[in-house]
Amino acid sequence: MHAPLPEIMPLRVGIAGLGTVGAAVAGILNRQANQLAARCGRPIRVTAVSARDRNRDRGIDLAGYRWFDDPVALASDPEIDCFVELVGGSDGPARRAVETALAAGKHVVTANKALLAAHGLALSELAERTGAALAFEASSAGGIPVVKTLREALAGNNVSKLYGILNGTCNYILSRMETEGLTFDDCLKDAQRLGYAEADPTFDVEGFDTAHKLAILTSLAFGTKIDAEAIHVEGISSITPFDLRMADDLGFRIKLLGVAERTKTGIEQRVHPTMVAKTSAIAQVMGVTNAVTIDADAVGELTLVGPGAGGGPTASAVIADIADVARGTVGLPFGLPVSRLEQPVRSAMQRHEGGYYIRLAVADRPGAAAAIVTRMAEAGISLESIVQRRSEAAAARDPEGRSGAPVPVVLITYATTERALRDALAKVSADGHISENPQVIRIERE
Repeated sequence: MHAPLPEIMPLRVGIAGLGTVGAAVAGILNRQANQLAARCGRPIRVTAVSARDRNRDRGIDLAGYRWFDDPVALASDPEIDCFVELVGGSDGPARRAVETALAAGKHVVTANKALLAAHGLALSELAERTGAALAFEASSAGGIPVVKTLREALAGNNVSKLYGILNGTCNYILSRMETEGLTFDDCLKDAQRLGYAEADPTFDVEGFDTAHKLAILTSLAFGTKIDAEAIHVEGISSITPFDLRMADDLGFRIKLLGVAERTKTGIEQRVHPTMVAKTSAIAQVMGVTNAVTIDADAVGELTLVGPGAGGGPTASAVIADIADVARGTVGLPFGLPVSRLEQPVRSAMQRHEGGYYIRLAVADRPGAAAAIVTRMAEAGISLESIVQRRSEAAAARDPEGRSGAPVPVVLITYATTERALRDALAKVSADGHISENPQVIRIERE
């Protein structure tokens, strides 16, 4: 007689946070239980959950799960093997719970980019000491598998540059402003109504969400320690329909990009509105979709496109990490031991080199535009084009061009440095030729 085969122990999962993503994770793990067991070689079972409101209807049956009011208590529960943190926030209960789970040797899966940007290295060191997994595919681009791509699929490559659309809210707003001619405020209100933007949208529209994601991807791409404080951050609230029309006329689209690049002076990390050629792959990405382009020596240019947020796509990324844990695939969180991650040399934004779009509100008087061009020449800045357009309202008041109202003047520069441009614009402002702060948008050329 043959001895009975040993029973395969299931991976016992505890989920902290039952919002849109947490509920979707629990639902998919239940619906796909047989398929996941076959693919991973063992069952995956949710055994316990934690959330603030026990009575809220989440569209899933919670009757079979043990309930914890405190996510830290769930993280220390001896009857779970894998702790899934979907609470959010860089500190507070999320941080304490993840630290508790890792210290106990429990595997952790999280979608929390703010936590990782602030404490990712310390948490990785803790995971290394206890042999636990710290997995975060869902933290940086929703359903796009960019973390695995950088850490695993491109292990034989040297990455020179990474850039992408990492926030669906901003891309949705810019897309609608471009296609429908709407103002930023009108698009934001609609995004809030549709649930794409929060009641307080600052974190998204001012670029901070993108910066957290970029900090994580930069570490993975370049083998450096997370350096979120080095990121230059600008949002999209100053973008106008005029800027978008001008971009279209010049062959560009405006996107909020997160960019990480190895330069001669160090690692440059920046988040800002960017003009990209309409012929580029990333310019075709509209609406709430995200995209990441990676420039590497062996593979060349690789662009990943997909949904960057939402319950289903983010849950898909979370479950991919849980499946790895179930298979026993426990790698180093950032691809290298923390001790071998390099301290990045910061490349100051003032040293950035590239082309620029500059919109100025210039006094409608003889010699003003010429004086501005002279200031640019004095700073060593070469201009590719100069476009002067009187507003429709001013033209209606005075068809012969004597309205006195400021005239929009757009300058497109050849490659120059941020420092030279800012110095020149400071002198233009001091000369009294412009009536408002300049609009400056960097140009990324293929």
